Amino acid sequence: MVSKSIFLSAGDPSGDNAAARLLDALNDRHPNLQCFGLGGPRLKKMGQEQFVDGRELAVLGFWEVARRFRFFQKLLNRTVREIRDRRPACVVLVDYPGFNLRLAERIKQLGIPIVYYISPQVWAWGGKRIEKIKRLVDLMLSILPFETPYFEKHGLPARFVGHYLLEDIPKEMVASQPPVEGHLALLPGSRPQEIERMLPTMLVAAELFNRQHGTRAVVAGLSSIGDKSIYDKIMGKSDSNGVVIEYDNAREIIHQSSLVLAASGTATLEAGIIGRPMVVIYKTGFLTYQIARWLVKLEMIGLVNLVAGELIVPELIQNEASPERIVDELEKYWQDQSLYEKVRTKLNTVPGLLGGEGASVRAAELIGRYL
Repeated sequence: MVSKSIFLSAGDPSGDNAAARLLDALNDRHPNLQCFGLGGPRLKKMGQEQFVDGRELAVLGFWEVARRFRFFQKLLNRTVREIRDRRPACVVLVDYPGFNLRLAERIKQLGIPIVYYISPQVWAWGGKRIEKIKRLVDLMLSILPFETPYFEKHGLPARFVGHYLLEDIPKEMVASQPPVEGHLALLPGSRPQEIERMLPTMLVAAELFNRQHGTRAVVAGLSSIGDKSIYDKIMGKSDSNGVVIEYDNAREIIHQSSLVLAASGTATLEAGIIGRPMVVIYKTGFLTYQIARWLVKLEMIGLVNLVAGELIVPELIQNEASPERIVDELEKYWQDQSLYEKVRTKLNTVPGLLGGEGASVRAAELIGRYL
């Protein structure tokens, strides 16, 4: 049997997770499929041939990316050469639009089908890039329900396949009952820059909250970021103030919690699927924040709120995300059980809104048509 190849590009931890599940589903249908490209540890474990260590890819913010311009330019040039020389049956781009859209522009003339899985959030940026994406992408596979009508309205072929998190989170955790005396879960993000900016504030807020209520907090750490000492430097002796860290166990940390303090991103959907009331925060660099304020056209940024179509849980952005404001919002849940249950009831609708299980299989079936 003749083997075929596929190029897969996923540049951050959540994309690596989703792409690995997609590749697993593709391998079930195409046993001799060869995969090469960009990814993280999960894709590498699945057998993807990678051009660079995935930890080099997880860079966040306009200024941070600009500082590493030469690295990404060299990587882009090599990636274009590899695709041109190997001519895979299909190119699959996963999230990571800053790099992936530039790549799509460079390889479009090769005539290789380009599928985008986990679409760029152009709906958040005023839609200025939609015409470019429509010119470059043959098929958009979206994981959020409101995205497909948006793309179709602009003439881009799109299919809603559902969210990979629903096959990633154990069924017994989905919309589950919180423990009687659960802890406060701290989810500071998956990139070093996010952790450095948000974890210190989260720790101060957690320690304040713990002192007031005799509670404890658990930080969801990631060993895959490469340098676990980043947590040690920030946390110091936080364990003496009722805060501990556990690595690579975020779902169980959320599941065993009563409340969640989460950095805006995929973590808010994870907490929403499990059904834990939360406070969403986000902090970034000054320049990145000023540019984002000018570009972003959304009234909400938390994915769990965007999927629900309303502000279910509070969002504190940049200077608003002070320890005192965070504790004030956590207190509202703590003091008002009816509010806590109202929010939990709304969060329990999120799994249904995300399309149910099977996102990776549905995406693999659609991509398989090009193979």
